[in-house]
Amino acid sequence: MLRGEQIKDFHKSHLTSNTFSLFMYPRLFKRPFDILVSLIALIFLSPLLLITALAIYLEDGGKILFRQKRVGRGGELFEFLKFRSMALNAANVPKAQAETIPVTRVGKIIRRANIDELPQLINILRGEMSIVGPRPAIPAQEALCRMRRNNGAIDCLPGLTGLAQVNAYDGMPEDEKARWDGEYAVNISLLTDTKVILRTFAYLTRRPPVY
Repeated sequence: MLRGEQIKDFHKSHLTSNTFSLFMYPRLFKRPFDILVSLIALIFLSPLLLITALAIYLEDGGKILFRQKRVGRGGELFEFLKFRSMALNAANVPKAQAETIPVTRVGKIIRRANIDELPQLINILRGEMSIVGPRPAIPAQEALCRMRRNNGAIDCLPGLTGLAQVNAYDGMPEDEKARWDGEYAVNISLLTDTKVILRTFAYLTRRPPVY
């Protein structure tokens, strides 16, 4: 099946929601949902977070967190957090180009398991991100940001996971990512968020795609 047809099928079969889901949930309940889930995750994963932080520091004595300016809701920039997986003083580049930058030994492990993304739970508590939403772009990804402005995805909080991520594959073009982001933006619901979260667990069992 063509990728475009997959998006249309998802729109028809998975994003049909009632008035509560489409109007009440994103306005009144999505933020409390994000806070509750991120708090539970931080408490449950705290031993893993501490072990990861210690391993990163012991390897080269450098900073534990990688901080980067990303594009948030409405095009506003915010400080995006990750566990540092790259060598010290690595450049800020899109994910596809990041493959050319040296990765630490600990970094290879935490990237493969997607552990490097867990500090974004702090971004969620700050109100800069959501559990589910379009993944935050870097300012240099101008074409992706422009497409998100056109389809309304720029008005969503960026997510720890999203429709584009659970449908991702190596070499996925930016226009297809933007289409998935746009589908999510106009059809936000508790059902959709729940399905994306569940599909994310399956996504975590395989090698992260490069796109």
